[in-house]
Amino acid sequence: MSDNQVILQKAAQAVTIPSTDKPAPQSVVEALLSCEKQAKKQLTNHQFKQLIGCWQLCFITGTKKTRQRAGIVLGAGRYIPQWVTIQLTYSSPSKALELIQNHDDEAGQVQNLVKIGGLQLTLSGPVKFIKHKILAFDFTQISVKLFGKKIYTGKIRGGTESEQNFYKQSIQKQAFFAYFLIEKDLIAARGKGGGLALWGKADS
Repeated sequence: MSDNQVILQKAAQAVTIPSTDKPAPQSVVEALLSCEKQAKKQLTNHQFKQLIGCWQLCFITGTKKTRQRAGIVLGAGRYIPQWVTIQLTYSSPSKALELIQNHDDEAGQVQNLVKIGGLQLTLSGPVKFIKHKILAFDFTQISVKLFGKKIYTGKIRGGTESEQNFYKQSIQKQAFFAYFLIEKDLIAARGKGGGLALWGKADS
């Protein structure tokens, strides 16, 4: 494991396993950028099965558009507060595999769970893993709980029809993450909008 990966591991553990030993946000941003640069050089091919499981969001950066050559400048990186839990859960049901059109891609499902106090919001929908690193996704269902009691469940953004059409759509029309680091206990990606994110393996 590289020095940069050690920094990211400590950053993830500081959130998934509460600790006061957090790397400075700037060092986490620098480690993310270094790992992304290294991944581009190595052209590492990942598989969707490496993402299957539950991942807790630990660290994010913002972006702002500029006229500089890079086009995007990273905003200040920040840890997700302890009082907020945001988790992604990836799975690979057989139904998703039946719907996908390009057999070079991999298909699955995602759940995005957000907990704030007694409120729990869960968005779910299809994903497809493209070119061994780009994961496109859409949310077509929503569930809301308050203090453990389900108060709403329903379809959103076209529901079942949107989910069936999802695998036929071009990546340009979809939200996605470009994963550049996938390890057994942490993952990192750049979003379509240019921001960076770090997740740590969650127990649930």
